[in-house]
Amino acid sequence: MTGGAGFIGSHLCEYLLKTNHQVVCVDNFNSYYDPGIKERNISLIKNNKEFSVFKADIRNRDKLADIFKKSKPELIIHLAAMPGVRPSIENPFLFFDVNVTGTLTVLETMRSFGNDKMIFASSSSVYGNNLKVPFSESDPVENQISPYASSKRACELLCYTYYSLYKFNIFCLRFFTVYGPRQRPDLAIHKFTNRILENKPVQVFGDGNTSRDYTYISDIIEGIYNSVSRLKGFNIYNLGESRTISLSKMIETLENALGRKAIKEFLPPQPGDMEITYADITKARKDLAYKPVFDFKEGIEEFVRWKLE
Repeated sequence: MTGGAGFIGSHLCEYLLKTNHQVVCVDNFNSYYDPGIKERNISLIKNNKEFSVFKADIRNRDKLADIFKKSKPELIIHLAAMPGVRPSIENPFLFFDVNVTGTLTVLETMRSFGNDKMIFASSSSVYGNNLKVPFSESDPVENQISPYASSKRACELLCYTYYSLYKFNIFCLRFFTVYGPRQRPDLAIHKFTNRILENKPVQVFGDGNTSRDYTYISDIIEGIYNSVSRLKGFNIYNLGESRTISLSKMIETLENALGRKAIKEFLPPQPGDMEITYADITKARKDLAYKPVFDFKEGIEEFVRWKLE
């Protein structure tokens, strides 16, 4: 698994170990945020005899080849990427290098070692400001509004190419705003929580009416896990809750869970930010038996409980 020490990756590693799988974690522990956070994410499983960790950059062909040679993986779950819409606008070269070149390197290494099975972590951002809601996998995706979104769409196209040329079995899973314990510190829910606890202004870009389909981490893990046993051919699936929460409502829910009021600082909308994300999960329900269950209020309370531990 690439990106196995991150937010989603560490939860998935734990789940796979609990369900009696061997897990090989590849992560570069870079400085995008404090590497100590990733170390803590895997602290409870790092001594598990069925778990191994390799510190490596997915663009490093020789290192990846060495890892494949040692671990002989049966399935690749590719989560590693440079994340974030706004940072991608500031540094698009890095995002395309890591996300696209990195994914190509993983695919080519798989081909070299005769491995043809991959679950790829894509993003709801590929839909851009889609005029039709909820977003369906059959909708055109030609209007990305950030380099991050474009890089994820490019990776989906690469995955299809390897399916077409080499009969790889690949599912691309479009995640919708994942949250929960261990969420990255740069993401809105975590960042806003810190600001409220520190009695500092929460920056609201726009009028607070932008909305997101927030998806609790355990629902995402279920979707990924269900994909593994059903992996055949090429397909794309939305993994979301199929409900939307406005930015204002998200802040209000955080305030209630924390028992504190936020100081709001309203700022102009930022380039690259989508107006809404909203998943049509009909296809995932049918094909993957995907059944998200977490209510947003309940999920926020779980996140706050973890944060205050």
